[in-house]
Parts: sequence; C-alpha cells; structure tokens
Amino acid sequence: MTVEIGLVFAVLGVAIVLFVTELLRVDVVAILVMISLPWLGLLEPREAFSGLASNAVIAVIGVMILGYGVDKSGVMNRIVVPIIKLAGNSEKKLLGMVSSVVGVFSAFVQNIGAAALFLPALMRISKKTDIPSSRLIMPVGFAAILGGTLSMVGSGPLIILNDLLRQGGLKPFGLFSVTPIGIILLAAGILYFLFLGKWVLPSKKPGKQDGSLQQELIETLDLPSTLYEITIPENSNFVGKTREEVQCWQKFGINLIAIAEGDEILYAPWRHTRFVGGQKLAVLGDKKGVEAFVNKFELILEDDLDEFKELQRGEEAGFAEVIIPPRSPIIGKTIRKIALRKNYNIEPIMLLSRMREERGDFSDQKLRAGDTLIIHGVWQYIRAMADRHRFVLATPVESGRIGKSKPILAMVCFLGAIALALSGLPLGLGLFSGAVAMILLGVVSIDEAYKAVDWRTVFLLAGLIPLGLAMDKTGAANFIANQIMQVLQGNHPIIILTAACVLSTLFSLFMSNVAAAVILVPLVISLAQLTGLDPRPLSLLVAVSAANSFILPTHQVNALLMSPGGYHNADYLKAGGIMTIIFIVIAVSFTYVFYM
Repeated sequence: MTVEIGLVFAVLGVAIVLFVTELLRVDVVAILVMISLPWLGLLEPREAFSGLASNAVIAVIGVMILGYGVDKSGVMNRIVVPIIKLAGNSEKKLLGMVSSVVGVFSAFVQNIGAAALFLPALMRISKKTDIPSSRLIMPVGFAAILGGTLSMVGSGPLIILNDLLRQGGLKPFGLFSVTPIGIILLAAGILYFLFLGKWVLPSKKPGKQDGSLQQELIETLDLPSTLYEITIPENSNFVGKTREEVQCWQKFGINLIAIAEGDEILYAPWRHTRFVGGQKLAVLGDKKGVEAFVNKFELILEDDLDEFKELQRGEEAGFAEVIIPPRSPIIGKTIRKIALRKNYNIEPIMLLSRMREERGDFSDQKLRAGDTLIIHGVWQYIRAMADRHRFVLATPVESGRIGKSKPILAMVCFLGAIALALSGLPLGLGLFSGAVAMILLGVVSIDEAYKAVDWRTVFLLAGLIPLGLAMDKTGAANFIANQIMQVLQGNHPIIILTAACVLSTLFSLFMSNVAAAVILVPLVISLAQLTGLDPRPLSLLVAVSAANSFILPTHQVNALLMSPGGYHNADYLKAGGIMTIIFIVIAVSFTYVFYM
C-alpha cells in the first residue's frame, strides 16, 4: 500500500465517521473532503474543484428548478384532485393510484418534493374517512423513494453515477437505462402494501371529522376558535408596552393575531412591537382569559368584530400545519432565533415534537426534523413560507387563480428538457436548458429559481465527486477490490452482485446515499475488472441500491413523514425490513437478467 493510498483511506475514514456521527453537516463534510485532497497532494486543484462544473451538479440544479416550476404552476394539483375523487374512500384504490403517480413524479424531481406534494391531500383524506393516516403515508413515501429509480435523474446516486463512470473511462447510461428495474421495484413496493399492508402497517385510527378543513383542525387539535377584538384606550396602562412584556400567553392563555391601526393591519406582531393608544387587537383564546387580559390593562372588549371580520370567517386567514423537513436550515434553532413572526408574519399556536404537544410560549424550544408547527396567519403569508427547504406545508391552502398559460408553459419546458436529454445531449445541458427556459418564459422568477435549489445537495455532490476521482487515481479502489477479491474469488456473479447491493444498502442507512455511491462505485468498478465482469451493471446496482433505505427513518422522505404518520422506529423496522429484503432480491436478480 502506497502513501497516497493511505492518505485516501484516511480522508475516507474521517468522512465516514463524520457522516455517521453527524458532527458536521453533510455538505460541510463534502467541502472539507474537496479541499483536503489538493492540500494532501492527491489531486490537482483543478481536479479537486471539477465537481462544481460536473454534469451531475448542473443536472441536479436543473431538476430542482424544473420540479419547482411544475409544482408552482399548479399542474400537479390538477392531477391530484381527480385522483382523490376517483379513488373515493377505498384504501387500496387510493394507495395504488397515489403511489403510482408519486412514483412516476419522483422519476424527474426530488422524491421529497413528490412526497410533500401529496402529504396535505393524504392527511385531509385521513381526517375525513376511517382510513388511518399511518396506513397511507408510509406506502406513499416508499413509492416516492422507489420512483427515484425510474430514471437516471431520479436520485442523487443515479445522477452522480455517470460522472463516476466517465472518471473510470466507461460509457455513461442513458436517461431511461435504469427504467426496467425501476418499474419492477416500484410495482413491487405498491403491491407489497396492497397485499401485506394490513399486517405490516400500524393502525392508528383518527376520529372521523365532518365539516371544513379548518373545523377539522380545530376539533382534532383543540385549537382556540373564537376571535375577539379589543381596543386600546389612550389612557390604558397597556400603551408603550411590548407583547413580550405583557406575556399574553403565559399569564392569560391568549394568542395575539393582529393589530389594526387606521387602515393598516399588522399580522403576527413581533415581540418587540410596542402598543399605541387607539389600536385594535385581534386575539384568540377562551373568554375568561380574554376578560382577565382586558381588565388587567384597562382595555375595551368590543361586542362585535369590526376590523377583523375576514379573519374570523376564514376567507383571508386561518390555521395550517407546517413540517420541518430534513436538512432544513432552521433545525436546531428556536422560533425566537428565526424570528418567525417578524420574518413570516404568522403566529405560532402549537408545536408537535416527537409525540409531545407544546402550546403557547415555546419560543425557546429547539426545532427538530419532523416537528410540526400549527400556525395561524394570512393565507398568502402561509403559502410564502412553505418553500420546502425550511417548511413543508401539510395543510391544503388555496393558491389563488393560476394563469392559463403557466401550466402549459411549465409542462412545455419540463417535457422539452426531458426530450433534450433523450436526444443525446448531456443530462446537465438538457435539464439546465429547460430550467433557464422556465425563467425566460416567466414560469419562475430568477429569485425563485435560486431559492428552489438546495445548495447543500449541490455542494454535497460537488465535494464528493473528487473523492471518487482520488480513489481511482491513487489506486485505492483497486487495492480494496483486491482484498475483497480474495473473499469472493470463484463465486457466482449473483454472489458478487448481492455483496455489492447489501454493502450499498448498509452504507445508505448510516450516511448520505450520494456519499455511499461515491465510495462504492470506484470500488465495484475495480472489483468487476478483476473478476472479469462488466463494471457498468455492478455500478448501476450500487447506485440503485442506495435507495434501499426503508428499515430506519434515515432517508429524508421517511424523516419528513414520520411525524405526520405518527410512526416510531419499530414501525419502519417492521414494514421496512421486509421491503428491504424484497428490494435486494429484485435489484440483484433483475440486474443479472437485464444488464449482465
């Protein structure tokens, strides 16, 4: 073993420890890997930074913008509504139809985006029928993950695979080269829950609710539903104080929703906003607490709503559920730190965190992935905060009228990008061209395009691509392959395929699936060359198997859906354990049949 190989192993070992322990964010780890390789003399600086201009990185940026544009245009909403109506109250019908659509959608956009798109509809159906949310959400989440194996742009490992193959001097795959095995995996996942869901999924039945969605939320979560209007007299001892000083919730159990002054209304006033005589307040709470509040500060409780009629009717504002997604930049921060009221103009009402409810003042509670916030605010502000990077909106909110041309233009750009990719152009060029077309045609603005890109994923890809290059250039991948070869020598190709599949599955459970692919693809390329096998199918199997992340809620889709579905780790072990075995059997056998 040479010094260079030893240094590559040292970088790889440190990266794996950091990925598994999560001492640093995955993108920070990738950036450290990227800059350490030239400092250690393992790569030239040009090679170390080549990931930033790689086909994989450009392709993933294009996919993110295209997916955002299609979602924003309302195309998917027009597909979702007919499906829900057609399926009715039939659990199997609903599961089969929604899972199929989510799976296909995940072939071209981030699978977490596909899952998040259907989450509000599934939660609403669960509340209006006797179908438990726990029996709907997990199968759809699994379909979103499996759908990522339908095309070469469906997941990070598949996007990065072609770049790794080029580094090894091998021919890249076409856009739909992986589709045969992807279709079988998706179909198997759907059929698995249709026939065995009754036994492997938890049955936590929600109470059936009637009436509007707002009424369902109010009744299910016991939310305050009566809005009171209060006037601040000029001589009140309330004048000059801030909401933090008067402690609306701590002392009186009420939420301050808005302040009206003249013709202007300030929604969800910041904690440092000072009250002025003549202002009117809109508050939520029980009447006893409101009366105590009014008496304490010499305020006037109005008999009827004047300034805030629209708020009470729910036409302008209301309650909504938002979920903190995995990798959200607000994870580990508090509501006070992110200034939720100041930055988003919404009032936090309740926090649901790991099966625990917190109401009122939870401003200093650190937010975690999967936490659900119940908020109250104006619909346009609620829609604006749900960008899927910081918050995922789990409550259907009407998005207003959509221009007739926007859905058509969005689909033209989307399908045009796919057609360019199929024409033989590099994936990055075809997909990014479609994204730029969306910007030029006004489907999305340039600012929205920047926000649509998950830059952590971009730098994760860009930072890890050089690691694969270093493993190949220094001979580290070939060295490990020789060691494995001593164990696998003389075995049937099925055994070698199974070993690669299981290894990729295990790596993906405890680290980023992109990192797992970058580490393992150069290794299996060297292994295949030593055993006389075609390295391309073995590499494809590793990239596909990086999606086999069902046994623990470590995949970002599972982490997102864990709280809304009310799942525990044991639920994933039970349902995901069988799915993992099914995945391995199908992936190995059909890779051998279709690609070897």
